[in-house]
Amino acid sequence: MFVHYRTKGLFLERKDRGEADQLFTIYTKDFGKLEILGKAIRKIKSKLRSGANNFCISEVEFIQGKAYKTLTGTLLIDKFEGLKKDLKRIEIAYQIAETFNNLVREQEKDKGIWNLLKEIFKDLSNSQFTISRIQLLYYYFLWKLFSFLGYSPQLYNCAICQKKLSPGTLLFSSKEGGIICPGCFKKIKKGKNISPEIIKILRFILEKNWSQTKKLKVENGYLKDLRIISTDYLSFLSKLSPP
Repeated sequence: MFVHYRTKGLFLERKDRGEADQLFTIYTKDFGKLEILGKAIRKIKSKLRSGANNFCISEVEFIQGKAYKTLTGTLLIDKFEGLKKDLKRIEIAYQIAETFNNLVREQEKDKGIWNLLKEIFKDLSNSQFTISRIQLLYYYFLWKLFSFLGYSPQLYNCAICQKKLSPGTLLFSSKEGGIICPGCFKKIKKGKNISPEIIKILRFILEKNWSQTKKLKVENGYLKDLRIISTDYLSFLSKLSPP
C-alpha cells in the first residue's frame, strides 16, 4: 500500500512526458526540491491541472513509487496572478526557476529557502513595483540563495590573504569566493573590478531583509555593474558539482 505525503509546494518547472503526462519540479516546504510525475494531467478532465501550473503555490499530495513520485492531489493556494500580466516579470520568474534548479539539490529542505521563494514570488507579482525594483528583487534573491547554500562571498576581508579591505582599487574573484586586494590580484591576475557602491549593495542585501533592501535607490549604472558581478559568480557556481 502506498503512503500518501502532503505538503505545500511552489511549482518551478514542468516538462511534457509521453502523450498526457508532465514531470514537475516543485520546491516543497517539508521535503525540499522534488520531481513529481503528474499522470494524464494534460487531459482536459484532469482534476490536478488547476493547482499544477508554473509559479503557483499549492497544497500537493503525492505517493512514492518504486521509480518515481506521483502526484495524486493539488489545491491551489496562490497563483501570483500579477506576475503573469507582465512579460518582464515572467522572464525574471523563469530566470529564478532556472537558477534555482541549477544550484539547489533535491530533497534537502530549508526553511529559509522556502520563505525566500514565497517572498520573492509575492513581490514579483506586485504591480506597484517598477522594473528597476523587480531587477533589484532578482539580485536580492540570487545573493540570498548563494548565502543559504553556503556560498556567501567574502566582502570585508581579502578572500585570499584575509587582510581587512582598505579603500582603493578592489576586485571580485568568483573562484576565490569574494573580494581580493590589489596585492593578491598581482599574484593570481584574475578578477573583475568592483566599485565601493556595489560592495555596499551586496553587504546590504546579505545583511538585511527585502523590506529594507527594496528602499535602496540603485541607479541603472549600478544595476548593470551588479548584473556583471552576479552573472560571473552564478556562472562559476553553476559549474560546481551538479545538484
